[in-house]
Amino acid sequence: MSRLARAEARLAARVSHWSAAMGAKVDPVPGLCTLRSGLLGLPAPGRVSANGSCRLIRAADGWLAVSLPRPADRDLVPALLGHPCDTADPWPALARALPCLPAADVLAQAALLGLAVTRLAEAGPRRAAAQGTPRSWHRAPVVVDLSSLWAGPLCGALLAQAGCDVLKIDSLQRPDTTAVRSAPFDAVLNGAKRHWRMDAASPEDQAQLRGLLAGADIVLTSARPRALDWLAACLPATCLWVAIRAHADPARIGFGDDCAVAGGLVDWADGPVFAGDAAADPLTGLAAAAAAFRGLALGQGGRIDLALSTVAAGAAHA
Repeated sequence: MSRLARAEARLAARVSHWSAAMGAKVDPVPGLCTLRSGLLGLPAPGRVSANGSCRLIRAADGWLAVSLPRPADRDLVPALLGHPCDTADPWPALARALPCLPAADVLAQAALLGLAVTRLAEAGPRRAAAQGTPRSWHRAPVVVDLSSLWAGPLCGALLAQAGCDVLKIDSLQRPDTTAVRSAPFDAVLNGAKRHWRMDAASPEDQAQLRGLLAGADIVLTSARPRALDWLAACLPATCLWVAIRAHADPARIGFGDDCAVAGGLVDWADGPVFAGDAAADPLTGLAAAAAAFRGLALGQGGRIDLALSTVAAGAAHA
């Protein structure tokens, strides 16, 4: 069994344990870490990620993972390197330039530009603590899912599997693109949830959202904290806010592949290679679900922060 598969099994066991403690045991199906690549027919990763948007490139003093999933990211590569290059295909320029640059300098410039760049094994593991008074549930817990992409929606899917009333909220201005990219994958993550697409510019929809949050037992988010400054004031003290982000540093952005590298969750074949498809995402979804079920079992309110890179580090160090 690979290290990634063992990490998935350990986190799935936590989900089973705490969902049973909450009163509705859920056993996650094996193979969640390979689910997306199977549905999309993605190739096995090497130093290029399965989806092709992230690459492992050696710097002068270590390995870096560079994610360029959007055209806007590729447009910033000249600013990252300090000289012009072909932004339609910036990978050759990166492969030539990065081995001459210290990793710390590249990371600092990437942070200024808002690019998802990480250094191999830069992050350490950390576990979120939970406190509270045990309680039993006489109704379906209400979950408001404001997250997108993979980790947060997977957490919401597991909560829905336990019988929670999960409402997935999409913004008309920034919709979750999973359904467009793969309807079958979206069905796995979001098919068992209720859905509402809100207009974030509408005062009426804003008021409706505040009302929904005021009645929530759990709220799931995956945006950076500065985009959610308004949220804490809307939540009751008993609500558990599971806040998923890329890194312990809230200002940094990241995705499943580069965050897995940051945690040291890689395989080795004459150097590091990606251990799976965006491995930090499904692992963090499982970790978030375990934390949510634990919170429901213990009657915990408050905020739990989960970073993809630190979850990956926990998997790498286990």
